[in-house]
Amino acid sequence: MKRIVEWWDTQQVPLYLLAIGVGAVLGLSAPQLGPALELGIEPILMLLLFATFLGVPLVEVGRSFRDFRFLGTVLVANFVFVPAIAWALSRFVADDKALLLGVLLVLLTPCIDYVIVFTGLAGGARSRLLAAAPLLMLAQILLLPVYLFLVVGAEVLSVIEIGPFAKAFFLLIVLPLAAAAAVQSVSRRHHVGRAVEEVMAGAMVPLMMATLCVVLGSQIAAVGSQIGSLARVVPLYVVFVVAALAIGRLAGKTTGLDVPSTRAVMFSAATRNSLVVLPLALALPAPLGIAPLAVVTQTLVELVAMVVLVRLVPMLTPEEGRQVV
Repeated sequence: MKRIVEWWDTQQVPLYLLAIGVGAVLGLSAPQLGPALELGIEPILMLLLFATFLGVPLVEVGRSFRDFRFLGTVLVANFVFVPAIAWALSRFVADDKALLLGVLLVLLTPCIDYVIVFTGLAGGARSRLLAAAPLLMLAQILLLPVYLFLVVGAEVLSVIEIGPFAKAFFLLIVLPLAAAAAVQSVSRRHHVGRAVEEVMAGAMVPLMMATLCVVLGSQIAAVGSQIGSLARVVPLYVVFVVAALAIGRLAGKTTGLDVPSTRAVMFSAATRNSLVVLPLALALPAPLGIAPLAVVTQTLVELVAMVVLVRLVPMLTPEEGRQVV
C-alpha cells in the first residue's frame, strides 16, 4: 500500500487529468446521472477538506492566524484588486443580466475549499491559507451583496439568499476542521488517531480525483446544452486566471512574502468559490436560469487551470532560499 501511495503522489497531475477526462466522458455519455453525481459533491468535498485539515498541524494554523501581513495581503488581493478585474471582465456580458450575474457571483468569491489542496501540491503555504479560510468566507458573505448592488443594482439583492453561504461555511469549514482537531488530539494518546491520519493522508489523491470527476460529470451535460451562450464567458474566465495570478504574484512581491506564501496568495486570487455559490445561482428565478451554468462553466475552466498551475506556479516563483524579490 505504501508503494501505491508513493506512486500516485508522484503522478498527481496525470491522475487529475485522467479524472477530469473520466468525468467528462461519464457526464456526456450518461447525462441522466448528473443529479445523482451532484449530490455527491458536498460529501466528497467534506472528506477532501477533512483530509487536508488533518494533514496540517493545528498549531501551525493558530500561528498562521497571527500572521497579519499574509492575511492582509490575501484579503486586499481578493477584495480590492480581484473585484476590479471581475468588474472589467463583466462589462463584456453586461448586455445579458443572467450571464452578468453568474460571472459576478463566481468571480467575486474566493475559494475556501480545494484551493488549499492545490496550494499544497504547488509547494504553497497551505497552513496559512487554511487559517485565512474563515476570514475569506466571512468577508465574501458581507461584501458580495455590496459589490452586486454597485454593479448590477438594488433589485438583485431581493433574489439572492445568504443561507447557502452559511451552510457551506459549516459543512466545508467548521465540521471538517473540528473533526480534524478531534483526531489530532486523539492521535497524541491513541494509535487509532494516528491510523486515521495515515489513512486520510494516503487517500488525498483519490479524494481529489473523485472531486474532479464528480464535479465535471455532474455539470458538463448542462453546460453543453447551452454552449452557444456560455462560449462568451469562457475567454473571460481564462483571462481572469491569468490576471488574478499576476495580481497574486505582485501582491506577494510588494509585501515581501516568502515563496510559499506568495504561491498561496496566487492560488487564492485565481481560484473561485464556484461550488459554494452554485446553490445561490440555482435559487435564482427562471429568467436568470443560465446564471448557474455560467458558474459551472467557471468551475470547468478552473479545474483545468488548477492542474496546469500546480506545475506553472512553482516555475513562476522558484524557491531560492530567500524572500521573493
